[in-house]
Order: sequence, then structure tokens, then C-alpha cells
Amino acid sequence: MEIIRTKNLSKTYQDNGVPVEALKDINLSIDKGEYVVIAGPSGSGKTTLLNLIGALDAPTTGKVFFMGENLSDKSKKELSEFRLNNLGFIFQAYNLIPVLTALENIEFSMMLKGIPEKERREKALELMNELGIGELANKRPNEMSGGQQQRVAVARAIVNNPGLVLADEPTANLDSNTANNLLDLMEKMNREKNITFIFSSHDQKVIDRAKRLIILKDGRIEEDSGK
Repeated sequence: MEIIRTKNLSKTYQDNGVPVEALKDINLSIDKGEYVVIAGPSGSGKTTLLNLIGALDAPTTGKVFFMGENLSDKSKKELSEFRLNNLGFIFQAYNLIPVLTALENIEFSMMLKGIPEKERREKALELMNELGIGELANKRPNEMSGGQQQRVAVARAIVNNPGLVLADEPTANLDSNTANNLLDLMEKMNREKNITFIFSSHDQKVIDRAKRLIILKDGRIEEDSGK
């Protein structure tokens, strides 16, 4: 079943009044349960493509479809609800809320969905134990290592059982051992929960594990092992 489709997707930015084409005419189809890595040199359009798929940015031309729905037809409020209900995000900078504990960070998106406190606490603790980070429940981000913070970020991304997780350079700030453990974890989530993962990365460790590798160059798809 197709989860993401892009049609003639292009994005142009203005850089001091000069138009810069970040993406050019991207046509892509990704099925539910895939484990996809988008690779390419800096400036190739990886993060831009991820942001368009995740409705964090709007295309200049072209369309993004999620489960057949055209995201371009949605209002800002509808897109916000769409992201909350369907997507999980993992960022290079972790983006945890500093004043909240690990448990509260993981609970946060469930709170936004109106899930009762008892239910969301149980669900968050169960997931933390499953991911081997139960002992971090009452620690704040500044009391955790980078690898621990990123594991909490993964838990936060998947706690609502999203159809799709978008991971932008998730291993960039991690040492090799921590990065490999994190990738083991995400492969397990993909395999056992059938969560679709799309990574943007130029980390060879991430690229080597790709079930499907899409290489971008100068804003275009240069290679797609899924075709």
C-alpha cells in the first residue's frame, strides 16, 4: 500500500533575491513499511524533501500525497493535525523540551491529542522500558547523553503509532557505537510495528542499512534502488 507519493515536486528558495532550486521535479512513491534512506552531498535537497513530505514546508510547484490525500489542499490547522496524527519526527538536534523530563517529553504529543494522563503515562513508560530507557524517566535532557536524548526522541516519535517517521540526520551527533544501537532500535520498530521510516543522511552507517536507497544530486533523483 502506497503511503507517500510526490508528483512533479519542486522547491525554489530566494537567497538574497537570487532563486535557488533546491528540488527539481521529484516523482517518488513509497509504500507502507518501507525503510528508506535519502542520501546525497550537502545541498542536494535531502532535508528539503523530508520537510515537504512531512508538511513542514510547502512546495513551490507539485504535490505531496499521503495515503492518497493531497496535502496541498489542507489548511495550516489541518496540516498541524495531520502531522500530530500521522507522523513522527526525529531531528539531528533531538529537539527535546529542556524543562520536561524524558517521560514528559514522550507524553507531550499524546497530551496534545487529549489522551488522559493515566493512559499516556502508562503507554510512555511501557515504550521506554521496551526501548531500554526506563531508567531515564525522571531525567531532564541536560542530565542525559546525546545517545540517551536521541532514544527519548525516537520514543516520542513513535509513541502515537504514526504511519510514517521522518528522521533528519538522526545519527549526526552520535559516536559509532551509539549510532549503531539507535539504528538497531529503528530497524526493530520498522520490522515489528511496520512503521515506515524515511531518513535523510550522509552517514555511511545509515546508508549501509538502507532497504531502499534514494540518491539526490543537485535537487534531482540520481539513483533509486527501489526502481
